[in-house]
Amino acid sequence: MKRTLLHAVLLAGAFVSVFPYLLVVLTAFKSQGQLNSTEPWLPGVPPTGANLARILEGDFPRALLNTVLMTAVLTAGQLVFTTFAAYAFARLRFRGREPLFWLYLATMMVPGAVTVIPLFLIMRELGLVNTWWGLLVPFLFGTPYGIFLMRQFFRGLPAGLEEAARIDGAGPLTILLKIMLPLCRPALGTLAIITVISSWNSFLWPLIITSGEDTKVITVAMATLKGGVGVDYNLLMAGGLIALVPMVAIFIFFQRHIVRSVVLTGLK
Repeated sequence: MKRTLLHAVLLAGAFVSVFPYLLVVLTAFKSQGQLNSTEPWLPGVPPTGANLARILEGDFPRALLNTVLMTAVLTAGQLVFTTFAAYAFARLRFRGREPLFWLYLATMMVPGAVTVIPLFLIMRELGLVNTWWGLLVPFLFGTPYGIFLMRQFFRGLPAGLEEAARIDGAGPLTILLKIMLPLCRPALGTLAIITVISSWNSFLWPLIITSGEDTKVITVAMATLKGGVGVDYNLLMAGGLIALVPMVAIFIFFQRHIVRSVVLTGLK
């Protein structure tokens, strides 16, 4: 009886979680007439691909490509610079290391919306508004969360490995690249997944710093689909479906790593 009740609760929770995505798919393949004449949770008969064709004829493919490029660059930058910074905070000894780390980590308590305006003013003074540099630079060189995660993982590795490498004449860079990094694959995978998801879903900063088609990302492109008179829900859901497919694919192929990332971040 308890097992049956547990499965019923889990099924209800799964339905609530999946239902919004189901509505996106169903609405994306409905015509305007089917949207008004059928219930939201029922499919349109026959389904139509006109909405996807319409949205792919505009600037949406360019926004999708921009989002892929932004996500790839930010993920690569996070992995490289976060790893170097975390290794320095975890293993290298220098004056003021701990106060500097905890001061940097304290910035996690500041809401992102608070720093948007100062950050925009800095980018404006540097002439980086509506440029790729302005879009990427604030998040390219690591984040407090990423550095904290990697630092904790580095601190959990056996110190004997590093000491043995030093005896053999290896320097800090060699130790990091040839000994530490191969052992940090779970943490690197965690950081990569978190960065990909957050970069793909980023909206506020791209909306503020960019205004042209050359730097528009998919979240901003979807926001512009809302007209001043009304909303074309069929077109909006078609765009949402295109934006959703890569994230679903990542979850399907990397769900084991995603679960591991949840465990890892929870323990650390």
